[in-house]
Amino acid sequence: MVSKREGSCLCGAVQFTAGEPLRPIVYCHCRQCRKQTGHFLASTATALDRFQLTCDQGLAWYRASEIATRGFCRICGSTLFWQRDGADEISIAAGTLDDSTGLIEDGHIFCAEKGGYYEPAGGKYQVPGSDRPATP
Repeated sequence: MVSKREGSCLCGAVQFTAGEPLRPIVYCHCRQCRKQTGHFLASTATALDRFQLTCDQGLAWYRASEIATRGFCRICGSTLFWQRDGADEISIAAGTLDDSTGLIEDGHIFCAEKGGYYEPAGGKYQVPGSDRPATP
């Protein structure tokens, strides 16, 4: 098992390590994730005490709502992070990990806000809002 994973934005101006365990992949279909990524967001998460920025030259944060901020690279535009205010974990865009081997999908959230051109597929659940079942 990998003890920590490395990741970065497209241009490398933001780099990080994320310690295990990582949360299974959750697909978010909310309007904000769709607007930010151009589709839906596939993300994992780790505890803040297991997360470290190793290069933050391009990192910028955008206050997306009253409850959270979104991290992205201001140089290449890569979507990177989502963090709820006061939370002890950070969500990480799964595609930014250099090695995602062994991560499994969990399910879909905010399905009621999905784009009109697709149907969510796979995963253990599909919920209309954020009320995903607890992950064991």
